[in-house]
Amino acid sequence: MNKPTKSKEKIIGPKFSNGIDHKVYDALTLEDEGCYSDFIISDYRIESNPMHHLNFEGVIFRNVDFTGISWSSLSLTNVRFENCDLSNADFSGAIIHKSEFIGCKLMGLNLRESALQNVLMAHCKASFLYMRFARLKNVNFDRCNIESGDFQNAELSKVDFDRCTLRLCQMSGTRLANIDLSNSDIEGLSVRIEDLKGAIVSPGQAVDFSKLFGLVVKS
Repeated sequence: MNKPTKSKEKIIGPKFSNGIDHKVYDALTLEDEGCYSDFIISDYRIESNPMHHLNFEGVIFRNVDFTGISWSSLSLTNVRFENCDLSNADFSGAIIHKSEFIGCKLMGLNLRESALQNVLMAHCKASFLYMRFARLKNVNFDRCNIESGDFQNAELSKVDFDRCTLRLCQMSGTRLANIDLSNSDIEGLSVRIEDLKGAIVSPGQAVDFSKLFGLVVKS
C-alpha cells in the first residue's frame, strides 16, 4: 500500500494579464509611492537606493538581483520571483498577496512585521530569513532551507512546511497548533512548551521535544 502523501494547504496563486509576455522590460525607473503593473523583467540588478511605498501588481521578476535593497511598506500582489537573489533585502512591513518565490535566494531577507497571504516559497535558500512578528496565512514553504530563520512571535495560520530545513530556527512565542513539521528537519528548533500544543510532528520529533518537558525516554 502506498503511503499517503502530505496534503498542503490550498493557496491562490498569482494571476497575470493577457499579453504580459509582450511587455518585457530591460530596465526599471522607480520612484517612492510608485505603482508598477503587468510586465516581465529579466537579468537585471535593482539599484540599492532606499524606496518607500512601492506597489507591484501582476509582475514577473526573473533572475533579478535585489541584494541589500531597502523597500519599506512594499505591496506585492500577483507577483512571481523566479531565480532571484533577495539576500539581505529589507522588506519589513511588506504586504504580500497571491505571490510566489521560486528557486530564489532569500538569505537574510527581512520580512519583519510583514503580512503574507496565499504565498508560495519553493526550492528557496532562505537561511536567516527574518519573519519576527510577521502574519502568515495560507503560506506554503516547499523544500526550502530556512536554517537559523527567525519566526519569533509570528502568527501562523494554515502554514505548511514541506520537506524544509528548519534547523536552529527561532519560533518562541509562535503558536504551532495544526502546523505540520513532521517531514522537516527541526534539529535545534527553539520553541516554548506552550507553543507546541497541537503541532503535528513525527514520532522521532516527539521524542526530541519530550526533553522540553524533562522526560527521559527509555528505548
